[in-house]
Amino acid sequence: MSAPILEVRDLRVSIAGDEGVARILDHVEFTIQRGRILGLVGESGCGKSTLIRAILGILPPRSSVERGSIRFADKQLLALDERALERDVRGGAIGFVPQDPYLALNPVFSVGSQLLAAMRAHSHLSGSTHRDHLINLMRRMRLHRPEALFDRYPHQLSGGQRQRMLIAGALALKPQLIVADEPTTALDSITQRQILGLLRELVRDLELSLLFVTHDLGAAAQLCDDIGVMYAGQIVEFGPAASVLQQAKHPYTSALIGCHPERSDRPTGIAGQVASPLRAPPGCRFAPRCGAALPACGTRTPMLNSTGRDDHLVDCRLFDA
Repeated sequence: MSAPILEVRDLRVSIAGDEGVARILDHVEFTIQRGRILGLVGESGCGKSTLIRAILGILPPRSSVERGSIRFADKQLLALDERALERDVRGGAIGFVPQDPYLALNPVFSVGSQLLAAMRAHSHLSGSTHRDHLINLMRRMRLHRPEALFDRYPHQLSGGQRQRMLIAGALALKPQLIVADEPTTALDSITQRQILGLLRELVRDLELSLLFVTHDLGAAAQLCDDIGVMYAGQIVEFGPAASVLQQAKHPYTSALIGCHPERSDRPTGIAGQVASPLRAPPGCRFAPRCGAALPACGTRTPMLNSTGRDDHLVDCRLFDA
């Protein structure tokens, strides 16, 4: 197997606040193989957005990477300075699709001019060349009359049109990896399915890799080759999508599936509260909410172990007890 396009190892990120230091990510590990789609699934507040920011090198003030490695292709991203990240990574080798197309665009400029400005920051080609390339990508995104849409303002476009144009912008400089942060959350269900289908098609036809961040198990099941399940800043289960969704090993994964109306006959909630990053329990962070927890679950250091299949990993004391 070839080297993965993205490899995250033992990543720990903390944020200093008025109440103390919050460890948002702890011992996060996963890989994305070339040409595959990884879905990163978890509740709001589990650390998904912080992970994206760490990969792109745009962590907020008072944040720090305490330890770990983020390797993209042949680059160690944590070793690059801001200039190198901006020139060689963000918007170029790694494309980004934001969560909310309503908020991602400036309302006082046309959508096309904003996408062109982003392209010019990373390329020395002429403006007309950029425009032609973007319009071709818009056609690929199945946008009707892209020349007219190019010069319209965000409020003149539907949410689906805006999101398709943002995806076109992310593809503009021929990235190797696309990071999509819940790109269908603000869209209706029909438009969501259309966008997911387009993303799958683009990955296949353009030989891309995709990190798809979502809280929606249904969307992950429809789109992804592999799934990583996050809970309270840690990856608790990782593997092929079908294996994780149909043969879940971690109690949190099972509980999350049980909450989803499309994945369970009798949807249920998860008792208790998510562990605070300021006062995270030792060992498994899900143990206080897990009805099957053992005493050892409160002391075990997080570590993904094989479930019997090398490509399906789980961090659970119950599984290897």
